[in-house]
Amino acid sequence: MASSSGDDERNTEGVSWRLIGPATGLSNKRCRLMYSSLGHSSDVCLFYVKGEFFAMDARCAHSGGPLCEGDIEEADGVLQVFCPWHDYDFDLRTGKSGTSLQQKVYEVKLEDGNVYVKHGSCLSLQPFPADQKAEHPQPLSLHETAVASPLGLFLRLVPQTQAIRNIPKPYLSFSQTVSTLIAVHSG
Repeated sequence: MASSSGDDERNTEGVSWRLIGPATGLSNKRCRLMYSSLGHSSDVCLFYVKGEFFAMDARCAHSGGPLCEGDIEEADGVLQVFCPWHDYDFDLRTGKSGTSLQQKVYEVKLEDGNVYVKHGSCLSLQPFPADQKAEHPQPLSLHETAVASPLGLFLRLVPQTQAIRNIPKPYLSFSQTVSTLIAVHSG
């Protein structure tokens, strides 16, 4: 679904209100990933909790974890999302964490039954075609990440650890598993 209509749809230079869709359809899920026309690092989570919509950067300010996959809890009247990677918490209204981290939040408004998010790029509930992102650098492959940074490789592999836990030969060492994953993903 397109993020805005008319001339605003082509305006990715400045921040403006982006049409996300009808509130009735968006309110049936606690969190939705909104893809940015600027690429992966500018994606946004749209949360619907206790009758309200909230929007914040989709990648955790700590290590880039997927906040749309995090748990949402209320503590002392504060709605928070917890990063699934390292359990960092972020206030859905302010983006503040119990640590010194700050997550970027975006204004959300309801108008004529539709949800709008104030953002600097087009937003969509579907990924943008690759040619629309051609002017933006693509993420490194697993092999390039491993060469550039062993920690970067580890962080790229964290989501795959769920599958690793279920391998038929659990006696394989972590390094063997990483080597296997690099071989599979790079070619």
